[in-house]
Amino acid sequence: MADEIDAALATYEELMDLEKDFEDVETEIIRQQVALSKSLYEKRAKLVAKIPNFWALVFEQAPPDLDQYIQPSDSAVLLTALSNVSVSHFEIEDGGKGDPRSVSIKLEFSENEWFEDKVLEKKFWYRVSKEGEEGLVSEPVPIKWKSAEKDLTQGMLDLVIKVWENDKKQGPSDSTKIKKEKDYTSDEKALKEKIEATGLGGVSFFGWFGYRGLNISAEESRLAVEEERKKRAERAAGKVPELKEVTEEEDDEDDEDEDPLALEIFPDGEEVALAISDDLWPNAIKYFSQAQEVDVSDVDFEDEDEDEEMDDDDEEEKPKANGS
Repeated sequence: MADEIDAALATYEELMDLEKDFEDVETEIIRQQVALSKSLYEKRAKLVAKIPNFWALVFEQAPPDLDQYIQPSDSAVLLTALSNVSVSHFEIEDGGKGDPRSVSIKLEFSENEWFEDKVLEKKFWYRVSKEGEEGLVSEPVPIKWKSAEKDLTQGMLDLVIKVWENDKKQGPSDSTKIKKEKDYTSDEKALKEKIEATGLGGVSFFGWFGYRGLNISAEESRLAVEEERKKRAERAAGKVPELKEVTEEEDDEDDEDEDPLALEIFPDGEEVALAISDDLWPNAIKYFSQAQEVDVSDVDFEDEDEDEEMDDDDEEEKPKANGS
């Protein structure tokens, strides 16, 4: 029986290693694709710069994965002030050997009534935690609202910035250290109250700039990746991993589940980043073309309505039967 368990465990570990091999291949494909398409995106940027409202129209046709997060008040900003969008894989630019899944998303705006910023840039780093969780993490980006009334996040983004600044003063941490609600600062309590009062469906798209994700530092990620590579090499050499004993935790309080995203004003920040970098950005021409088709359809419908109205008028002007 013990031999069967060991064999099953070894097979499971081999499958997991194979899955990692597939991920490595996909990551390398991204690296190569970025390099090969660089000149094409540069050419596209020059062409679309000549087209008024190109990116505003692209966002108007945003895929559902992105559009669901854009409120009517957000649309007013994007349609009237968004002038340019760009995505870069900053960790591999200029010959860098970093992770190609890390991305920077830059939105540029013309003068508008909501905020002073001309450029809002948000960076996402691909990180791996010591517990094996992986994904995009970020730092909150402040927005200089022209007034409290123009703040589409209703003060939540400013609170996120305050909490972030305070966290940085506390020194380095890691993804396993999650603050309990009873230990929240006054700013964290105020942020939690605003999040609960607003509800996830009511948060502005601009709340996305406050997304942080899991608290995974660059150092924690580096060590986690190195440890995983070491284990994979050992398994490839035929070494069977040792089973760890499951022990009881210290007390019931420590057993309580703490939400690592409890103070996250935009929990789906990673999904939005991927919707922009993996869909909206590479398929911008397609979405712009769809916008043109919609405009043409609207014109056709208007023409048909006008024709129907003219036909009705003609019918009314015709003399009725029996000379009446």
